[in-house]
Amino acid sequence: MKTTQFKLNLPADVKAWLEEEAVRNLRSQGAQVVSCLRAAMSRQEAVGERAEK
Repeated sequence: MKTTQFKLNLPADVKAWLEEEAVRNLRSQGAQVVSCLRAAMSRQEAVGERAEK
C-alpha cells in the first residue's frame, strides 16, 4: 500500500481526543486517524448500498 504524507491542522479539542483514543486503542495517532476514516468510508458505502436497493 502506497502512503501519502500531509499536514493536518486540528482544533485542540480534536487533537486531545485523538491522542486519548490512540492510547486507548494501542495505536499511533496516524493509525487512529486512518481507522476513523476507514470506518467513515465503510458507513458511507453501507448507506450507498441501502440507497441503491
